[in-house]
Amino acid sequence: MTKEDPEDAVLYGRNGAINDAAGTEKAEMPEGEDEVEEKTAGEGEEIVVEKEEKIEREEREEKETGGQEEMEVEMEAEDEDVDVDKEEPEPEPEPESEVKEEVASAGRDDTRENISSHMADQVPENVQDRTEDSTDLDDIELPPVDYSGLSKTDLVETLALIIDNRPPSEIKDDVERIKTLFYKKLKHESEERKAKFLDGGGKIEDFKILVDPLDYRVKELLSKYRDKRNDFNKIQEAEKYENLKKKYDIIDRIKDLVNREESINKTFHEFRNLQNEWHSIGVVPQSSLKDLWDNYHHSVEIFYDYIKINKELRDLDLKKNLEAKVLICEKAEELLLEPNPVNAFRILQELHNQWREIGPVPQESKNEIWERFREATSQINKRHHEYFEKQKDEQRRNLEAKIALCEEVEAINLMEITSYKDFDERAEKIVSLQKMWRTLGFAPKKQNNKVYQRFREACDTFFERKRSFYADNKETQLNNLQLKNELCIQAEALQDSTDWKTTADALIQLQKKWKEIGPVPRKQSEKVWRRFRKACDHFFNRKSEFFANLDTSYEDNLAAKIAIIEELEKLDPGTDVHGAFERLKELQRKFTEIGFVPFSKKEEITNRYRNALNRQFDKLKIADEDKSILKYRTKLDNLKANPKASRKIRNERDKFFTKIKQLENDIVLWENNIGFFAKSPNADTMIKEVREKIENARRLIKTLEEKVKLIDLSGLDD
Repeated sequence: MTKEDPEDAVLYGRNGAINDAAGTEKAEMPEGEDEVEEKTAGEGEEIVVEKEEKIEREEREEKETGGQEEMEVEMEAEDEDVDVDKEEPEPEPEPESEVKEEVASAGRDDTRENISSHMADQVPENVQDRTEDSTDLDDIELPPVDYSGLSKTDLVETLALIIDNRPPSEIKDDVERIKTLFYKKLKHESEERKAKFLDGGGKIEDFKILVDPLDYRVKELLSKYRDKRNDFNKIQEAEKYENLKKKYDIIDRIKDLVNREESINKTFHEFRNLQNEWHSIGVVPQSSLKDLWDNYHHSVEIFYDYIKINKELRDLDLKKNLEAKVLICEKAEELLLEPNPVNAFRILQELHNQWREIGPVPQESKNEIWERFREATSQINKRHHEYFEKQKDEQRRNLEAKIALCEEVEAINLMEITSYKDFDERAEKIVSLQKMWRTLGFAPKKQNNKVYQRFREACDTFFERKRSFYADNKETQLNNLQLKNELCIQAEALQDSTDWKTTADALIQLQKKWKEIGPVPRKQSEKVWRRFRKACDHFFNRKSEFFANLDTSYEDNLAAKIAIIEELEKLDPGTDVHGAFERLKELQRKFTEIGFVPFSKKEEITNRYRNALNRQFDKLKIADEDKSILKYRTKLDNLKANPKASRKIRNERDKFFTKIKQLENDIVLWENNIGFFAKSPNADTMIKEVREKIENARRLIKTLEEKVKLIDLSGLDD
């Protein structure tokens, strides 16, 4: 039976599950490592769910003692390796003289049928015995029944029918699958109830875990199954000792055959009947297996010497035995490619059972075939041993990781925590540690339960402390309720606003404040939360609807701007420079008036527009000042879509004013200097240069003033 993995179970605290909502106070702890108690944090009813620890303990004992049960992946398994160094080639009877004619003629066919089972090799004591009385029908592997579509009630009824009407030896897998499916469904229903409760605004501390009455029925049925299985095992054990007694009796009867004074043919047929009777008897105790087979082989050897089997017939049988053992060697060598060492080891046990059942081989091939089988066995055992050594190392690492998690929780328990926020943060930390715990595999068997108990107790200590803190701070919860009501009033005042960005930022700030406020009284928690969420949802739903309607207009704007760009690209100024210049200004104005385009097309459209406009400016034979103004207007149009453009434009406007004042001062200075130049010998040349500077400065002032006007008209400096 599959053991329940405590690492896969949900971590539970003594009083339920932990939630991330403010005021929660329950932790989840692993199921399956020992008895787990679950108590509701609410008033009154206390529910205890006990783990079937007894079932697991008995199943572990069964796995350790049952020769036919499924092998546990535990360290003890490595002791079951086939010790091939202890095996020796089987004793081979030497061929004798011819058998009497009556044996050769009358018993040749029967002899061939039975001689393959006369002798077997010695095998280690720890190789499991094969169930010799299994029928062909028993060997057929039927597909497992799919119970996943059944309800809990149907699962319980099916489990009862199986236990009442089928032998315990046949129903182990069915019982385990039904049990696993039942508890998965039980857990799934509990999680759904809890999620529904929380989605409805409930607090995790108010959630009560209910016990399904079917759970008690399942436990009763499992207890009944264990009792029937124990009774069956006792009967099986008694049958093994009875089988042992019968087989020793057959050995004595084989020994007695050599003292008969009857025809060899009759003696041989009696020997054959004894062999058939031997193989019809079931399994025997493992501890007596080697001695039993040694005695049997010895008696058969004596009998073969006695009846002097025909050498030709014996050689034929030896050849068949060799072929059978070569086939076993090939199967063993194929196991070297098996990716699962445990599975390869299990199959090897069966191959050794088959080897033991096969009779002797020719003397010249005996050592060679045995060495071949022994070599394959040795390599499989080595892989099996290395696998469990690796398992040991992994379990040691898991133990170290689990101890580290225990220490982290214990360190949190030593902290001085005095606020709701700190408790919530530490609770989230512990929940994350619990999730990490569930990702780890088993620790070594001796320490696994101990380290789990340590972790569980540390988690329970924290959450019990958290619950006490919340119970002692009811007045604070009332204050928190007042603060949250005030936030509701503020949110309701903003819910119908159309200032989308400002209002959205304001509501987000209110939501942050809401999270910072601690828990409120349980009875008011859901009501105040619904009120606040309703106001926020009302605004954000309106906002989403508004911007969803803009998508269509963006596509229309894109088409309009592309049309203007195409007109710009085709525009030929010709000789009418003034007309072309006015047309460019008109196209600029239209392009600017068109609204936003889809964000993914924004950069492409802007670059294409700018390049087309600059090419047209370059074609026009107009003053550089006019070109500068037009290009600057294009620049401002492009900046309108940039939310960070305002500061940049304001700085640029200030620089323009500073430059204008500087130029005006320079003009005054230059005009004053003209009077001094009149007295100089080169006065005309110098005056001309100064006047050119003054004229250039005035043109630049005019250009800068035009740019300032464009900035003011654009509104980018607001």
